[in-house]
Amino acid sequence: MERLTLSPAKGMAAEAWHTGRPASPGLVAGPLFIARPMIHRESVAGSPAEEAAKLRSAITTSIAAIEALQAKASDDAAEILEFQIAMLGDEALAEGAFAAILDGVAADAAWTTALDVQIAEYAVAEDEYFRARASDLSDIRDRVLENLLGGGGALPPAGAIYLGEDMQPSRFLACDWSAGGGIALTGGSPSSHVAMLARARGVPMVVGLKLDLAAVKSADAALLDGEGGRINVAPSAEATEAFHSDVAKASNDAARWEKYLLQPGKTADGERVLTQINVAAPEELDSLDPAICDGIGLVRTEFLFHDQPRLPDEASQYAVYHRIITWAAGRPVTIRTLDAGGDKPIAGLSMEAESNPFLGLRGIRLSLAYPEIFRVQLRALARAAAAGPLKIMLPMVTVPDEITATATLLDDEFAKLQAAGVPCRRPDLGIMVEVPATALAIEHYPAAFFSIGSNDLTQYVTASARDIAAVAGLNDTANPAVLRLIGEVAGYGRKAGIDVSLCGDAGGDPRLLPLLLSAGMRNVSMAPKMLARAKSVIAEWRAS
Repeated sequence: MERLTLSPAKGMAAEAWHTGRPASPGLVAGPLFIARPMIHRESVAGSPAEEAAKLRSAITTSIAAIEALQAKASDDAAEILEFQIAMLGDEALAEGAFAAILDGVAADAAWTTALDVQIAEYAVAEDEYFRARASDLSDIRDRVLENLLGGGGALPPAGAIYLGEDMQPSRFLACDWSAGGGIALTGGSPSSHVAMLARARGVPMVVGLKLDLAAVKSADAALLDGEGGRINVAPSAEATEAFHSDVAKASNDAARWEKYLLQPGKTADGERVLTQINVAAPEELDSLDPAICDGIGLVRTEFLFHDQPRLPDEASQYAVYHRIITWAAGRPVTIRTLDAGGDKPIAGLSMEAESNPFLGLRGIRLSLAYPEIFRVQLRALARAAAAGPLKIMLPMVTVPDEITATATLLDDEFAKLQAAGVPCRRPDLGIMVEVPATALAIEHYPAAFFSIGSNDLTQYVTASARDIAAVAGLNDTANPAVLRLIGEVAGYGRKAGIDVSLCGDAGGDPRLLPLLLSAGMRNVSMAPKMLARAKSVIAEWRAS
């Protein structure tokens, strides 16, 4: 089954489609709402005391407005807004603005200049995570500025396609998406907070469009292809007709896939394929029935550490892990230890300014560098394992000694818990296979199970970063070298009687699934929304 892509309709110029990067899948047609940059005319400065008071009032008003949004938001959105509230409440954020006010600068100009400096620093950061946070700072800047100037940012009408340089999380949450609509950005990032919200709510989104906003005119209709990563801002009648035909086909396909959701994964010749889900935060499980999957193949614990004022303690980690295990209702749950570094830095823990963070102190390397922090996570996991079949997975394992070092820490903490009479269980200890050196010598790694991280394995095998558009075409799990390594790990697992799964994005990709099945994979984990389609692909596949 092929990934849905749209070709220009007959007679339509190819350049009518503007290409970017997919951030949230889906097809949508609707009126085009263009978010023009705010025109800021600096006001005349009053006394420093008056201007400082105006800025403090605008910040206070902004915090109150975000708190009001937060009160109505779902858990994932509330966490994002909590980050903004914390940023606005941090006096360090406005230090530069207040210093400029003392020098006679008006509050609005002082605030804009101070925030622009910080936004620029985030926007050019080497790490994708930091670049994505530039949108949150822009949101904070604009909200306070609007309160200072007495204005307000216009919202797109329901069902419209929002086209702009970026979109702030609070603006997304203030929009009415009940009638459809989509987001198209010349900037942005697939890992931004807005992209996360869009995927969670099924709002199609494209980022990184090569499009001159000043040259685009408002239109009654535009076409957005969130899966192909492109937009048509002035479609012909033929293009519109072809697009609506594709929308109807996508709707019919989705209805057909849905019948597989509660069925076990099984190939056309009756071979069982385990289908698990990936989870980034426990709130994602609230609307899901555990019957749709065979378990949780990946819990990303970074959500416990990111955007928090302090590192999570044992009690808070245990509560989250226990909640996830309870939801799984006896199905296996694989929890990955902290995978920080690379594109997921954590303030106060990750190394600062590494020349190449993807090849630096990340994953298990970072955890073993901070054993006391690592011990806290291992204790919480051992305690939670008493409630169900929990497994621990180590990220970025490169040498066997990293497994044995972790096992020593885990055994030590497990013994302490037992001695104290705390309910606990020693979980199985497995590894992610994402470093080529590990895949090539997999027989030397003393792990209870292997889970192939196709995202990083592909990145390292093809020497192409997955977050750089210029080399996106090279970063393909279908590369024969990547598939060969996946096949060798799967083959070794079958021979040695060791479970092998795959938890990267490839596991839910309908284009890649037949290749993974041919390589011997029989356990794949994916985003919950990909399950129905993935099971339909598996049902049509037959070993040849």
